[in-house]
Amino acid sequence: MSYPALEQHFRRLGHLQHVAAILQWDEAVMMPPSSGEERAEATASLQVVLHELLSDPRLEPLVEAAQGEHLDAQQSANLREIARLVRRARAVPKQLVEQSAVAQLRCEQAWRTLRAQNDFASFAPLLRTVVELKRETAAALASALGLSPYDALLDEYEPTCRAAQLDVVFGQLKAFLPDLIDQVIDHQQAQSVIPIEGPFPIAAQKRLGESLMQLVGFDVSRGRLDVSHHPFCGGVPSDVRITTRYDERDFTKALMGVLHETGHGKYEQSLPKRWAGQPAGAARGMAMHESQSLLQEMQVSR
Repeated sequence: MSYPALEQHFRRLGHLQHVAAILQWDEAVMMPPSSGEERAEATASLQVVLHELLSDPRLEPLVEAAQGEHLDAQQSANLREIARLVRRARAVPKQLVEQSAVAQLRCEQAWRTLRAQNDFASFAPLLRTVVELKRETAAALASALGLSPYDALLDEYEPTCRAAQLDVVFGQLKAFLPDLIDQVIDHQQAQSVIPIEGPFPIAAQKRLGESLMQLVGFDVSRGRLDVSHHPFCGGVPSDVRITTRYDERDFTKALMGVLHETGHGKYEQSLPKRWAGQPAGAARGMAMHESQSLLQEMQVSR
């Protein structure tokens, strides 16, 4: 049977992806400022190992054989996702994966310092390198998948979605959104605003954020809240890492960031445990993921 061998292979891959996710969180939250270069190289090495496991030439024959085996609906979905990930991985050279990982981390690490200094001139060359490597990746994927470069990249974040579909959605938004925004601005100008008067101590803001996370259903026994330069939700479903940033003059900025990321975190915590570490147990695309964070932030929490 080929399918069980694929599940076993991806179980090991999932364990290493777990390590990579926590390493990424640590780099953004806990890493000492002078440790960036070696961390970038170590992370790139791990990404290469993950890529080698995904692009292993032994996987394609296993996938082909498994397609003829008797599988239930969930196993079939897992096999479909395995085939998609393997095909994408085999399209991108290992050297490009390593170069991209190093460039992206160097760029983000520099951004944390240069953003505060408003020094885009120093940041631009690093960003340019990231974009150039991403274009190389897009070209490799496009050639292998028979897609345009943009669609080949879009497929990573929202599988099977294409730019032509997004054009329809954005066209609908363009038709009504500008007038709606003007109406909202006119309406708000007639409203009285209650001023927010600080300071609001960071420790108190954190307690408030953590209490509301639990109130809306986040399991704090499988996650935590920390501080980073920009809010994000990382980690894995069994260990969700949420971050925010605080401003003592305005508690709402951090609070709404916490609740937005809690929406992401609740979605991750609700993914099927039976498929943990398997492609079918991961969030398939960013559209559903972002819908859950915005539903939590805008509709539930506000």
